[in-house]
Amino acid sequence: MERRQFLIAVFALPATAHRVFAQQPVRAMPRVGFLGAASAAGYATRVQALREGFRALGYEEGKNLAIEFRWAEGQYSRLPDLAAELVRLKVDVIVTHALPPTLAAKRATATNPIPIVMTNVGDAVGNGIVTNLARPGGNITGDTFFLPEFAAKRIELLKEALPSIGRIAVLSNPDNPLTGSTLQVVETAARSLHVALHQFDMPDPGNLDSTFASMVAQRVDALAVIEDAKIIANFGRIAELALKRRLPSIGFVDYADAGGLLGYGMDYLALYRRVAVFVDKILKGTSPGDIPIERPTRFEFVINMKTAKALEFKAPEAIRLRVNRVIE
Repeated sequence: MERRQFLIAVFALPATAHRVFAQQPVRAMPRVGFLGAASAAGYATRVQALREGFRALGYEEGKNLAIEFRWAEGQYSRLPDLAAELVRLKVDVIVTHALPPTLAAKRATATNPIPIVMTNVGDAVGNGIVTNLARPGGNITGDTFFLPEFAAKRIELLKEALPSIGRIAVLSNPDNPLTGSTLQVVETAARSLHVALHQFDMPDPGNLDSTFASMVAQRVDALAVIEDAKIIANFGRIAELALKRRLPSIGFVDYADAGGLLGYGMDYLALYRRVAVFVDKILKGTSPGDIPIERPTRFEFVINMKTAKALEFKAPEAIRLRVNRVIE
């Protein structure tokens, strides 16, 4: 009987150890790493939304939560080192946004599977982040969307708002892995609308003036902005130059908040607040691989009336009926 009891105890050890590990309480001061592709200043409103999400769940930074921010300042080549630094810090969860930081975090945690919560990531399955949205497995969860669909829709809305336009400038970041496939879809949409696209790469911020001068030289009628961390960090300057050059423009929702004429897309601030819910579940013991990846369900179409007045733009009735928020 003693031998039998001994064998039972030995073979039960792995399961018992797993149960004990799963039931470990959250440490008093969990640490969350944030891997950002752009700059703290450019993402201030989104980081504020993230903090609001944590506060709503009872987390107060500095008391029962620490956040370690690492920003690549638009230099995507820095992301692998920054991700490795967060791994060395042994943070409890890494929060990422967009595809480049998420890919860097995934590679950095290949042998040390720290949980990752991603947000604003385009096509997580198609880009190899996860294999399944309902049960992602592995160490990654969060939200995903399809950037090409949004970019193409903006071309349609811009043409509907300005029926006479025939040449649209498209500003994008060639360093983003999603840019190539997105531009292909946008080109298809433009052809169906009999609109010619002129592609412009996002330069260093100091060279934006010359980029806009080139747009004017090519006699474009309007501008479409494709979201990317580097572009988001500079959307205020982009909107300012578009207005200065009298180019009606469309981009993501907070691009319109920053001064662009039109904005269409997800409620990004709501998604950043939602990140805190994913992190909270993980800190309380749920495996990220068991948390379904979500797709945004709330979309906005907004118009900045101050910019509209400056451009002497009067929206057609069809556009006015579709707008669900007006920025005065």
